[in-house]
Amino acid sequence: MSFGSRLVRALCRLPIRLLVNHRSLPEDPVSQLGLDPARPIVYALNTDSLSDLLTLELCAVELGLPSPFTPLLWQGRSHPRYVCLDRTPLPFGIKRRNGPNLSTFQEWLALHHQDAELDVQLVPVTLLWQRAPGRERRHRLQPPAAKTPSALHKALIVALYGRENRVRFSLPVSLRQLVNELGTDESVAHKLARVARIHFSRQRQAAKGPRLPDRQALFNELLRNDNIVQAIREQASSEGVDPEVIRGRALAYLEEMGSNFSYRLIRFLDYFLGWLWNKLYRGITVHGGEEVRRLAREGHEIIYMPCHRSHMDYLLLSYVIYHQGMMPPHIAAGINLNFWPAGPLFRRGGAFFLRRSFKGDKLYSTVFREYLSELFARGYAVEYFTEGGRSRTGRLLQPKTGMIAMTLQAQLRGVRRPLTFVPVYLGYEHVMEVNTYLKELKGSRKEKENVWQVIGILGKLRNFGRSFVNFGEPLTLHQFLQQQVPSWRNDMDPSGQHKPTWLGDTVDQLARDLMTRINDAAAVNGLTLSALALLASDRQALPRDALVAQIDLYTKLLRQVPYSRFSTVPDLPAETLLDQALELNKFQVTEDRLGQIISVDRYQAILMTFYRNTILHLFALPGLLATLIERNEGIDTPGLLALCRSIYPLMQRELFLRNDIDALPEAVDALLTALQHEGLIEVREGGFWVCAAEQQRLLLLAQSVQETLQRYALTLSLLQRSTHIDGEQLAADSQMMAMRLATLHGIHAPEFSDQSLFRTLLQTLRHQGLLTGDDAAPLTVDTTAVESLLCSLLPLLPDPVRRTIQHLG
Repeated sequence: MSFGSRLVRALCRLPIRLLVNHRSLPEDPVSQLGLDPARPIVYALNTDSLSDLLTLELCAVELGLPSPFTPLLWQGRSHPRYVCLDRTPLPFGIKRRNGPNLSTFQEWLALHHQDAELDVQLVPVTLLWQRAPGRERRHRLQPPAAKTPSALHKALIVALYGRENRVRFSLPVSLRQLVNELGTDESVAHKLARVARIHFSRQRQAAKGPRLPDRQALFNELLRNDNIVQAIREQASSEGVDPEVIRGRALAYLEEMGSNFSYRLIRFLDYFLGWLWNKLYRGITVHGGEEVRRLAREGHEIIYMPCHRSHMDYLLLSYVIYHQGMMPPHIAAGINLNFWPAGPLFRRGGAFFLRRSFKGDKLYSTVFREYLSELFARGYAVEYFTEGGRSRTGRLLQPKTGMIAMTLQAQLRGVRRPLTFVPVYLGYEHVMEVNTYLKELKGSRKEKENVWQVIGILGKLRNFGRSFVNFGEPLTLHQFLQQQVPSWRNDMDPSGQHKPTWLGDTVDQLARDLMTRINDAAAVNGLTLSALALLASDRQALPRDALVAQIDLYTKLLRQVPYSRFSTVPDLPAETLLDQALELNKFQVTEDRLGQIISVDRYQAILMTFYRNTILHLFALPGLLATLIERNEGIDTPGLLALCRSIYPLMQRELFLRNDIDALPEAVDALLTALQHEGLIEVREGGFWVCAAEQQRLLLLAQSVQETLQRYALTLSLLQRSTHIDGEQLAADSQMMAMRLATLHGIHAPEFSDQSLFRTLLQTLRHQGLLTGDDAAPLTVDTTAVESLLCSLLPLLPDPVRRTIQHLG
């Protein structure tokens, strides 16, 4: 390399260091992409821009990777460490010859032909600078072809957008494998260059997304939509008014619901939220982002499906998606959030608003459905909360299926890109609304969102611990339909008017699958594990060493028998996890000569149930097995399975557990092996017995599901009183009796006040065949089956609670 080149590079290093705030995607490409530092690494870039190469050098050195400027020495000869597809244009429109890509590719292919031991890892690297998607112009919906910026233009880009730079590493390509499969002639180099060019184009598209719409042009186009035109005519005819009046109403609906996405606001919010997260949280842990980036790169239409526990959810998820190198999605938000000043900001941040209910307004439902279909058709990522509202108990709510049904109907209309749901689990060590949730469960009215609430929240900002964003297992809609309804393509209808007979059942199954996949991606942390253990103890207090031992048991069970490959367990000692939980100042710590005692007061114990419930599903089956063994010592495997099969379906439907009844024997066998390995149970005389030395740890594990079993027993005891019963009245009576039970026995369980959980139980009993009939008439009770299930449940409860339930029933 010439002295002049080295001098220019040295002079440019300082401004690059000052102007560029780079971040690598993924954060650890060596482990996440399977890079082998022992094998030669060569980088492939889109252009030979010096700013790109210097930024890559900074990033590579930080990651422990070789600099692109460090020559690769092989058999005593020096070879280039990077290859570029295009060269930076010369000023004044002077054309360059073809870029250096083919000769460099050919050089490396020839080396592999000469030396059978050589295996270079070709790592594509995309430098993302300016990520504004631009806006559609009327009559020009497709963006122009991307051009390589000149040196002056690139310097301006670095100065303006260097603070948001992302260095995206892609999966390495083995040149040895390529040579073995295709050879080393010149056509292979041409093919490699073409594939690389397509790859970089897809990376840019995934980062920027499609161009943003001209809002008024979009509305005018929708008002010409055949379905909306027909709905306007029908509404005008039924009301006896001029169609123009109804058309104006449809336009008002669009103005009310339509987003007004602004990339400038996204950039501002990136800085603001970065400051906010640093003030609120001690870190954001993200898992599964690489799979989502792959889907975006391959052209999938992504629908993010997060759980909903806080108003922070949509802010946090959009921030994380943007920092994963993708454009934030359009977000379906409740109309209650459309208040000043939040509403206009949310709208420009990508929110589109919908009313809580479409019932009785066919025009509104048609307009909203066509607006959503248009977002899919144009390729915008979408996010919606299928729970319909925030969970007040920490558990996933039963899904509202309206948006899912509209998405499925969009698939039947023939969306060009594959529609893929991405479940997202959002976890927190502190949820700022949790105190309000408790008041609402006790009967207080939900406060309407307003500007004073926003001001009040700003006054409460403090350290809220850590937050967790886990992307779950994606579900591609056309593949799901192929499994559930193989003939679904016969029911495709571009007009969107036809609703197949199988639609309702398929939507319900899809919704349950998605909720299960959200729970599959649960994130465990020190606070949730501490809450689980303390709430299981008699007086919500444990010696420190006992609490550490219990947290250690929880983590070992989750590692030995992983709930799913998408759930995450911290790779930290139990002592460290407890210390992290104590830093949040939610527990009381007292000390005597024997050591520390960790406890929670009565009010804090009620709040802690929210955090426990976020991971309760992970311990539902272990807790049930611990309960069955502790209350039925000497029980054998067939007996355990028989009792599990009778009780587990109730828990599975409520908690969205991943294992179905057919997979239960394998799951039970794995957990029994883990419990034996940890010394909690032992096998004697063909049955399972509690190990006396570890009885406390087993009892604490069993206690985690006690409140759930008590609710089931209470409802079943009410059911056995008559052969016919009104469903709503039964849910109300169950809630009232549960609250009475909680008062009598000092049970800290806000879910005893949640009538929706009792409705879910009734739906499960109907699904199991214990109740029959429709909602319009009293339900018929299978008293024999109810009594049999109740007989399985009652022996699992503490004697005082069991006697109270029998008396109340």
